[in-house]
Amino acid sequence: MAKFPEGFLWGGATAANQLEGAYQEDGKGLSIADALPGGPDRFKIANQEDFDWQIKPDQYTYPNHNGIDYYHHFREDIKLFAEMGFKCYRFSIAWSRIFPQGDELEPNEAGLAFYDQVIAECLKYNIEPVITISHYEMPLNLVTTYGGWKNKKLISFYERYAKTVLTRYYQKVKYWMTFNEINSALHFPVMGQGLVSSNGAKEMKNIYQAWHNQFVAGAKAVAIAHQLDPKLKVGCMLLYATTYSYNANPVNQLATLKENQAFNQFCGDVQVRGEYPSYTDSLLKEYGFNFSDLETTPEELAVLKANPVDYIGFSYYMSATVDVTGETNETASGNLIGGVKNPYLKASDWGWQIDPTGLRIALNELYQRYQKPLFVVENGLGAKDEIDDQHYVADDYRIDYLRQHIEAMAGAIADGVDLMGYTPWGCIDLVSASTGQMSKRYGFIYVDLDDNGQGTLARYPKKSFKWYQQVIRSNGQEL
Repeated sequence: MAKFPEGFLWGGATAANQLEGAYQEDGKGLSIADALPGGPDRFKIANQEDFDWQIKPDQYTYPNHNGIDYYHHFREDIKLFAEMGFKCYRFSIAWSRIFPQGDELEPNEAGLAFYDQVIAECLKYNIEPVITISHYEMPLNLVTTYGGWKNKKLISFYERYAKTVLTRYYQKVKYWMTFNEINSALHFPVMGQGLVSSNGAKEMKNIYQAWHNQFVAGAKAVAIAHQLDPKLKVGCMLLYATTYSYNANPVNQLATLKENQAFNQFCGDVQVRGEYPSYTDSLLKEYGFNFSDLETTPEELAVLKANPVDYIGFSYYMSATVDVTGETNETASGNLIGGVKNPYLKASDWGWQIDPTGLRIALNELYQRYQKPLFVVENGLGAKDEIDDQHYVADDYRIDYLRQHIEAMAGAIADGVDLMGYTPWGCIDLVSASTGQMSKRYGFIYVDLDDNGQGTLARYPKKSFKWYQQVIRSNGQEL
């Protein structure tokens, strides 16, 4: 097996809104995640025409409000990450902790002080912080007052926020990402753009306008970072799903090419190359409008051109399969991104199709397209863990899943891919973004908490904890 490079960034990944809790402590404002109900129907509820972003505790549960109370347990948790040997830890800053309403002129000092402590705790153990500036947690006020990312005013709000956190932490944090899974908005714009049916999600023009605004905002963050220190590394972050044709029918092959452009490539092309791709008008015409219908300015396009990202971070959980001929009607039910069932793949407890070879393909596709360093910043298996009376979870299925994906990464490195690091998702159990559940567990560390928020919050290392410790210690040679 190919060797992982010296200094490879082994670690884990989390998001503020899924684990911090303390959703109204120390001046924090409400985020969109705070207003999304828990449970597997959370996206359906949010897309009802009468959804008004009001918190209704008599009607729904809100597991994000308490998360796993990382806000008060972060020292204990980071110590456990250090015990595993983490070289880095990818986490996000909750925008609404820093600017509670999103549009203030001055930041909330208590919020900044919290992340001072988190970063200091990481550095104490020689863990490199990798920070996502916005990870599915924009301030709720930016949606209810301004209509989400389709409003250009959000560019300046994000720029102020990014400048605040970059200026505060740049001397201690080298690696940054602008927006989590920015391309996910093609299929579920609620998390990344704050768009639901009631405020414009049904019109694709709004999604593309929101993307343009985010591209400009992200490029401005890159500019700020490089002005502070040219050695800072700022990446984009994509949700990548290797996409296959169901069969060799040329009609499906063409549909697969188009799906790849729309989902896997478009957002990356703009952020990495600094300009809109040649297929942009062809893509937008499918939705009934042209690029000229979007609100863009020459100055904004110049900002994009001048500030491409330094690396590509991406999540990889599953692949997708395309059939437009009607040859199969069996859909891949668990795939948030849609598609038909791939007969050659098994699926997780939640129906996500497991495809480690697809990760090797993804790494090759991305590196050949962009020739920039890659960083697998999310990958993992959401599963129903059973804990025994000794507080132990024998999660061999998770070990098997991760082992196969690490082998796929080693294969890609042998293929010549420049891979920076690997941070499996939900390195400690947290609230699932897609279903709002605790029972969909990803972590190496079990947290005693159920879907109704009941439990002791005690932390217990699973079998995968020791296994991953060995993986890191051997730099990926002992799997």
